Amino acid sequence: MRLSTALRGGGALRRGAAAAAAVLCAAGMVLTAGGAASGDPASQLAARVDNPYSGAKVYVNPEWAAKARGDGGAAIANQPTFVWMDRIAAINGVNGGMGLRAHLDEALNQAGGQPLVFQVVIYNLPGRDCSALASNGELKPDELPKYKSEFIDPIAAILGDAKYANLRISTVIEIDSLPNLVTNTGSRPTAKPECDVMKANGNYVKGIGYALSKFGAIENVYNYIDAAHHGWIGWDDNFTTSAQLFAEAARAEGSTVDNVTGFITNTANYGVLKEPNYTINDSVNGTSVRQAKWVDWNRYVDELSFAQAFRTQLVSAGFRSDIGMMIDTSRNGWGGAQRPTGPGPRTSVDAFVDGGRLDRRIHLGNWCNQSGAGIGERPKAAPASGIDAYVWVKPPGESDGASRQIDNDEGKGFDRMCDPTYGGNALNGNNMSGALADAPLSGHWFSAQFRQLIQNAYPPL
Repeated sequence: MRLSTALRGGGALRRGAAAAAAVLCAAGMVLTAGGAASGDPASQLAARVDNPYSGAKVYVNPEWAAKARGDGGAAIANQPTFVWMDRIAAINGVNGGMGLRAHLDEALNQAGGQPLVFQVVIYNLPGRDCSALASNGELKPDELPKYKSEFIDPIAAILGDAKYANLRISTVIEIDSLPNLVTNTGSRPTAKPECDVMKANGNYVKGIGYALSKFGAIENVYNYIDAAHHGWIGWDDNFTTSAQLFAEAARAEGSTVDNVTGFITNTANYGVLKEPNYTINDSVNGTSVRQAKWVDWNRYVDELSFAQAFRTQLVSAGFRSDIGMMIDTSRNGWGGAQRPTGPGPRTSVDAFVDGGRLDRRIHLGNWCNQSGAGIGERPKAAPASGIDAYVWVKPPGESDGASRQIDNDEGKGFDRMCDPTYGGNALNGNNMSGALADAPLSGHWFSAQFRQLIQNAYPPL
């Protein structure tokens, strides 16, 4: 069995920048050593950098910060989180909330003339999240034209406004989409008819290619494609195939791999950054850790080792050698009283792994509002080799999905993996879901979970 989406969950100066520089010089404007143009300030270009997070502040969403501060989270309210564009209405703001322009204007205020990264999730593909009902979207599987004209084009027009040219805009492109085409289609036991539809019509690949082509034309935008996590594509039969599919998408609809700055892993998931008490190379009484029920023949036991290895595979698949990875550490700390302090007993490989693993989920396939989780590493730039940043893509406190059916106009369904009474399925080894009770719709504020995340933060707050 292979686990699937039920597990959620920096390039050098490009040819486009060089062409823009030539145009500016021809117009009588002078480039500084960093690549910015002197002359009319409104026409200046921010210098493109290898890693947008290096040497820069990162945008703090005031709406999320207010919720965090008002719910006992003052210690983390100043941390940067991503803004989510998860439906067409979000572009202009929903229920009186800030729209994309309002956030970007606030980002200019926070920048104060200094380098600042504005982070945004692009998340509204046709037939979105074909195997997870909690995060289904508003667009039907065949509505690619609407995705392009009413979602991507308006966002690109705003991001490309010269007013925002000195911001470094980091996009995360369409989480939980392409990996579904690898693990949840065809004859696989995890196949879903909805995912077969999306593979057949090609609208995930086309939609992502189109988004990359539009955003890649904007010099201060840095695109990161979602790359699932180690518990989804860490197995041999998913690893290489996924990298090849990502390369196909990066070349679709007029895009090229030059439009890709890097990839993001562990988005909205709970996979531990690094397991200190065991490695994939360990064995117990001659039995490899890979044979433990928790590991299930995976090649990786944590997100850092997976992200670094997958980066190498992506380069082999045709991506630039200077791509960087990001890891979502918003909810993978797993601190608190249940955190193991050392390796498990060597009485069996399962006892060794289960006793020492920091990830305390019942099963690696559990992904919705997990009980016992905690805030992880705080966002930081260039924390490890090949890693552009640790980031908080999923803002702590925002639900993964409702624990019961809730009528809504957001296109979100009810997924039993969010129900704490659910006994599981083949995707999670027929274990309990491990989800917290009384959860609201995905993306809505979940106070009980937020307070638990604060309590179990590691490093501690």
